[in-house]
Amino acid sequence: MTIKFNNVYIEDASVVTGPYEKNGPLANYFDKSYNDLYFGQKTWEQAEVKILTDSVDILLNKVNRQKKDIDLLVAGDLLNQIVASNYAASSLGIPFLGLYSACAVTCQGLIVGASMLSNKEINNCICAVSSHNMAAEKQFRNPTEYGAPKPKTASFTATGAGSVYLSSKVSPIKVESGTIGKVVDMGTKDAFHMGAVMAPAAGDTIYQHLSDLKREPGYYDLILTGDLGTYGKKILVQYLKTEYGIDISKNYDDCGTMLYDLNEQPVWAGASGPASSALVTYGYIFNKMKKKEIGRILLVATGALMSQTMINQKLTIPAIAHAVSLEVAE
Repeated sequence: MTIKFNNVYIEDASVVTGPYEKNGPLANYFDKSYNDLYFGQKTWEQAEVKILTDSVDILLNKVNRQKKDIDLLVAGDLLNQIVASNYAASSLGIPFLGLYSACAVTCQGLIVGASMLSNKEINNCICAVSSHNMAAEKQFRNPTEYGAPKPKTASFTATGAGSVYLSSKVSPIKVESGTIGKVVDMGTKDAFHMGAVMAPAAGDTIYQHLSDLKREPGYYDLILTGDLGTYGKKILVQYLKTEYGIDISKNYDDCGTMLYDLNEQPVWAGASGPASSALVTYGYIFNKMKKKEIGRILLVATGALMSQTMINQKLTIPAIAHAVSLEVAE
């Protein structure tokens, strides 16, 4: 299902990261980075609340708005009961919608915010996401203190938060349309191969988006997935060719392979988490769009709907992908 939006623009964005991201190739595009994973807090979960709140505060300063000026905060994260978003929202005091679709929440939030703005139900909103490497590892896999070995297909949850300010004010970047994906389950059970879990969902959403709007892949300067990593990236290209006869190889990349130096940093197949797509897009890609080096992108945020409870019951892992079309405003 694809929705066309009317007069929805991204006025500005903010990104806050942890140390691994700070030491990666895109460090110059971040607003703020910390040197450790605690950010002055007592726990990793509280640290994630801190970076999410930081990103909203930085964004408010950029757009010269106060908290009371914001009609709606839409946010999500990976933690149980989206506690990072909930606690951040409690301190911000902005009307709040909390969302969950794992790492696909980046685009889910943009679709929700843009839909309400396009329908003139609100005048503005902030869409925000976060993830924290240690908090996510502790919840979904094994505490890092266990020192459990990982296969090369494993991903590395990005530590960071990203926020964007949406309004009807004509701004450099337009939110043109969004495609709501379907839950796809291809029978994969490997919790250390998120690329294989999510690639089919990304492929189906890309196909649906292009079909609904009668577009070819070349319509976009860049088709960008959220966090498939090196292996999932290859799977997606092949999946689209095999299932739909669509070739995206000439204008496709994945945020998970861009956020880190895969040859130098110990991040296995690349970045994952909602922050993966947010940090790369809201920082690096938006910079290129503002310079008009990129005119149109299709951002496809991918999420593995994984539950540690269901994994322990030996069930398969479903996935979802949502897409948002972003264009340089004319």
